[in-house]
Amino acid sequence: QALRLLHQTKRSTMGDDEANYAYNEDANMSFVCPSWAPVLGYSGIVASVVFANLGGAYGTAKAGLGLMAMGIHSPDLIMRNIIPVVMAGVLGIYGLIVAVILNGKFSVPEASGMPTYSQYNGFAHLAAGLCCGLCSLASGISIGIAADAGTRAVGAQSAMDASWKKMGFTGDSGGQVDSSGDALFVGTILIQVFASNLGLYGLIAALIMTQTEYACSSN
Repeated sequence: QALRLLHQTKRSTMGDDEANYAYNEDANMSFVCPSWAPVLGYSGIVASVVFANLGGAYGTAKAGLGLMAMGIHSPDLIMRNIIPVVMAGVLGIYGLIVAVILNGKFSVPEASGMPTYSQYNGFAHLAAGLCCGLCSLASGISIGIAADAGTRAVGAQSAMDASWKKMGFTGDSGGQVDSSGDALFVGTILIQVFASNLGLYGLIAALIMTQTEYACSSN
């Protein structure tokens, strides 16, 4: 209110052209840096953390489900196949990194009460949060599904090898005896590596989108 009163006092001492220019300048400032702009930025922080952790939670749960199912028949392979759980847990860190960076980009209003956080920053930060969060969510879903199927297949292959050996087959027998599930294990890990890259791509894009800023000032 004090700022508005000051502008009205200035306009009363100006000519018509100067008063119109001052009015348009004030209107443009309120449009570029509205009071609701921080809502967009904080929504980006929420989206980044929530969606990234949803992806990490789903990936961890789904991978753990397959890991425990495999551990019933092949408990010696549990630690070897726990890599997908670690990959899924990293996704939550991506969201946390983006949230911390976005939080550091906020600017408080000036002493006069004029907002300095612009719509440009708000939409950029919202896009960055959604980019990282949704990419991490997709990555977590992909890791979880691939890990569930992959660990079960590795466990089944290991159990089959053990049964062939118990029956006295010591030759190659089509590769069932000596493979020990290595081929399946390597393939499963490669699938999960490429699935985890999806979250990394979202993190990189989010960091790029936070590099440019625009702030309002009364000076």
